[in-house]
Amino acid sequence: MSKEMSGKLMQDENNIKVTDMGKSNAITEGVIWKQLLLFFFPILFGTFFQQLYNAIDAIIVGRYVGKEALSAVGGSTNTVIQLIVGFFVGLSSGATVIISQYYGAKRQEMVGYAVHTAIAFSVIAGLAMSAAGILTAPAVLKAMNTPEDVLGPSVTFLRIYYLGMVGNLVYNIGAGILRAVGDAKRPLYFLIVSCMTNIVLDMLFVVGLGMGVAGAALATIISQALSAVLVIMLLARTKDMHRLVLRDIRLDRRMLARIIKIGFPAGMQSIMYSSSNVIIQAGINSLGTDTVAAWTAYSKIDSIFWMIVSAFGISVTTFVGQNYGAGKKERMKKGVRICMAMTFAATFLISFVLYFWGIYCYRLFTTDTAVIRIGVQMLRFLVPVYFTYVAIEILSGALRGVGDSWIPMIICLIGICSLRVIWLMLAVPLRKNIYTIMFSYPLTWVVTTILFVIYYLFFSKVKGRQK
Repeated sequence: MSKEMSGKLMQDENNIKVTDMGKSNAITEGVIWKQLLLFFFPILFGTFFQQLYNAIDAIIVGRYVGKEALSAVGGSTNTVIQLIVGFFVGLSSGATVIISQYYGAKRQEMVGYAVHTAIAFSVIAGLAMSAAGILTAPAVLKAMNTPEDVLGPSVTFLRIYYLGMVGNLVYNIGAGILRAVGDAKRPLYFLIVSCMTNIVLDMLFVVGLGMGVAGAALATIISQALSAVLVIMLLARTKDMHRLVLRDIRLDRRMLARIIKIGFPAGMQSIMYSSSNVIIQAGINSLGTDTVAAWTAYSKIDSIFWMIVSAFGISVTTFVGQNYGAGKKERMKKGVRICMAMTFAATFLISFVLYFWGIYCYRLFTTDTAVIRIGVQMLRFLVPVYFTYVAIEILSGALRGVGDSWIPMIICLIGICSLRVIWLMLAVPLRKNIYTIMFSYPLTWVVTTILFVIYYLFFSKVKGRQK
């Protein structure tokens, strides 16, 4: 397999040739806005149920255990999880892009090679991350200034969570493969099943057996393992070109190199976001347990917005990837414009709803009046500036669809990571409060948006400026 694929990759290093397999593809042929929405909604609901894992943990431990436990399952642990998992998801997006391009070009053999390499990589990466995470969890949480009354349960939650990394990563890469070929519905169904399982297990372990944050973490990793098993079973049973043959799962160095070439910048981009959020979390931790609990609850409410924009971002990546592979560049560019307009419309709607009615969401997480008061202040400060982020998500998704990941990474390094760190280092010591910390978000979003728009319009492959 490896020798044959090596030859094919050498012939196909720069071009993806379209071959006719006699099968129509709605993403490359259907009405654009309908195809984007048909793809968007399953991803949105799927992301919702994925986010619901931690939200359910937070709600149950916050209501039945206390605000210290609420901070332990969110706060620093949530930031660390986003950092580690986000890097892998970004890295694995290289496989999603390659598969979507080959699928659009109807290159069956190359799709198969990419699928088997991606699954093998997810298993190996999951084992490595489990071992490293369990060993480093205490040191990482202490470095983030996690409050002493939260540190113990935070270490417990994080270590148990790391035990389930293989299931987490296998599901994410498997779902990415399905989305790459235009199947966004069945990953959603699997997440619904696993989320319902998580709720039942949370009630059993946390409320029934009194296991606290350990029970919440255990419920999460069992549920994630279930979703991984379901997605592998589906890939093994499909008759389409992305079929998974278990005995063929192995790493091929050339295919892995191509996946990493595209995915590594996306993974680093995710780390940049998360690293800056780690610094923000450390600053918030220094403001006390009430503020940490309020930020934890805010991050769950705030995830509604991120679910929407990320779903549009994933949709445009697959849309652009398949149309790029099929050689339909005008359709690709039109799809980016339509997706951008729909994302702005959705952002203004969710911003309006959260600004005026977000307070009711806080009451799901806690009854502590001080925590709710601080949380509402956070919500009303950040919600009105959500729209400044939209172009970053859609344009970076479109660029990733054509395999252009390095320049978006550099833009995020400058506009998100560097500028945000500079602001936090210089401004926060002068005026140490929650508003100074939160201002780092709109500041960096606006600057990064300007850089993305300039690059997209004048230099990118999507607009046809690069050859």
